[in-house]
Amino acid sequence: MSTIKTERRKLDLSLLWKVFGTAFFVYLFFGFMLLPCLNTLTQIFKANPEDPLAVIKFFFVGNMPSFVWNSLKLALALVVTVNVVGVSIVLLTEYFEIKGAKILRLGYMTTLIYSGVALVTGYLFLYDSDGIVTKWMASAFPEFNKNWFSGFYAVWFTMTFACTSNHALFLRNAIRNIDYNTVEAARNMGAGPFKVLLKVVFPTLIPTMFSLTVMTFITGLCAMSAPTLLGYDSINPEIVRLAGSAVTDEAFPQARAALLSVILALFTIVLLTVLSSYERKGHYLSVSKTKAKLVKQKINNPVMNVLAHIYAYVLWIIYMTPVVMIVLFAFQNYEAIKKKVLSFDAFTFVNFFGTQDYNYTNGRKSLIREDAISGVFSNDRTIAGIRTSFVLSALAAALACVIVVIAVNYIFKNKKKLSSTVLEYSLLFPWLLPTILICYSYRTFFNSNEIWYVFNQNLYYKDNVRLLIIIAYAVVKLPFALRMIKAAFYAIDEELEDAARNLGASGWMTFVKVKLPIILPSVLAVFALNFNALFTEYDMGATFQSSNGTTYAMVIQSMTHDEGIGGWNINATGRRNASTVFIMLVSGLILYLVYGVGARDLSERLEARDRRRRWLQKITSRLRPRKPQPEPHMRS
Repeated sequence: MSTIKTERRKLDLSLLWKVFGTAFFVYLFFGFMLLPCLNTLTQIFKANPEDPLAVIKFFFVGNMPSFVWNSLKLALALVVTVNVVGVSIVLLTEYFEIKGAKILRLGYMTTLIYSGVALVTGYLFLYDSDGIVTKWMASAFPEFNKNWFSGFYAVWFTMTFACTSNHALFLRNAIRNIDYNTVEAARNMGAGPFKVLLKVVFPTLIPTMFSLTVMTFITGLCAMSAPTLLGYDSINPEIVRLAGSAVTDEAFPQARAALLSVILALFTIVLLTVLSSYERKGHYLSVSKTKAKLVKQKINNPVMNVLAHIYAYVLWIIYMTPVVMIVLFAFQNYEAIKKKVLSFDAFTFVNFFGTQDYNYTNGRKSLIREDAISGVFSNDRTIAGIRTSFVLSALAAALACVIVVIAVNYIFKNKKKLSSTVLEYSLLFPWLLPTILICYSYRTFFNSNEIWYVFNQNLYYKDNVRLLIIIAYAVVKLPFALRMIKAAFYAIDEELEDAARNLGASGWMTFVKVKLPIILPSVLAVFALNFNALFTEYDMGATFQSSNGTTYAMVIQSMTHDEGIGGWNINATGRRNASTVFIMLVSGLILYLVYGVGARDLSERLEARDRRRRWLQKITSRLRPRKPQPEPHMRS
């Protein structure tokens, strides 16, 4: 009898969890994904009650098509140049035998440790009207236009080298997975290295190249930080501008922003649909069962070999120059930074720590601004931005991982049920929409006291905006977390679950004791990568910007706006350089933990632990005082 009651109690509890889980999922999906985006769509037709198509008509007679065309032009241009440069850096470091390939690879991968607004400000430090390179060019050529680095070509140049990170990660893995037996067979048949590259290597890279091309196109279409800082009129900056405008300033600002967001969404949906249909066709290449590791190919033609080396190191200089200059000038005082001259006498840590007074002359008066020179970790505004971004990014990355782990566990337990399919596609829904559309929808929809399911709270008001940012961050990162964590679940042996159930463990205990320890490294890796991306995220920060929701990227972007006005904020450029160095350190540490320590298997970790133990034993044995040896007794 007690057994029956126990089983009934378990069934009741299981049913209760299912009902609660379903209700909570419906609440999240409809409340924070579907309804805000539908509200954005309806704004287009509600702007003018007398003429629902007024905004669409205004689109064709106004300047809005120019923003769409500018984004399309940038996306198409980037597809060409990013693929050329991206394929080049991978071939030069992984396929061809180039001297100094390891050093070249480190330079090409610098975009992995700083991106977005930090990267763009680094290029501005070199090439803007007062930049280092611009000053050199102006001194060499007096008629040189100092304002050359702005508009379309500046954005195109910057994003060409900023967007090769995906090639450095994914195309590099694809090159390394090539079966060398096929390459060697083609070489034995008399094919040269470049013919082998075109006829054998490139066909195996087509699926990866197609995916990278679509990702590059979407990146260019949805570009935000580079067009904003370099003065290029594209869709995303215009959406943010219109979102902060009022009807008294211009016609239908909110509805026009909504229309541009929907246009971006349509482009994204079409591209992802094409990519999905292409992937379903299964473009695979049959190779031998025993794969051979790829051996780097020599360029036998001496002229081509020299040209390849020159090209490789020119690219390396372009990648490394902003990084090196930012790091060097982060340790220079404001006078050296203003003159763009390096000096040992100007070396300082003020841009990182501490404060200094600023002495200056206003007319005939000598004035002092106390603490006008401040570092990253002693400036209240910068510290507030770091704290805000750190907390919001950590909470959002953790929330996305928790939601996805619970969802994927349900999906694997109910593989053949319709509910698991619906759940999976619902979590992938944010991938169909550009980030700016999701954020703009949140900003307009939740900027109201009439949303009942958030208890009639205005989530865009004062401190509530931070909660809104966390939700937006988490929603945007759900698809990526789903793809990565779902792959980790495939590594779980079903026999382990069966054994746990046979021992009487409940589903929850099986998950905690068996499944979670297996997938935990992958979950932590996803958390780290999401945190890394969100910590310096610019697009969402610009959309949600307010006095209570200013993120670190927005602080960096606006750091030099009031530089030097009234004798305040004197070393803003130096502090911005120091901020970029800080971002590089944080991002580099996270990437090392994920792709360095985290990528090791068990045997490698045990070997590394033994090496550390032997090293510590050697150090302690040397530091330990030696016991005096007793003197030998003399025989009589």
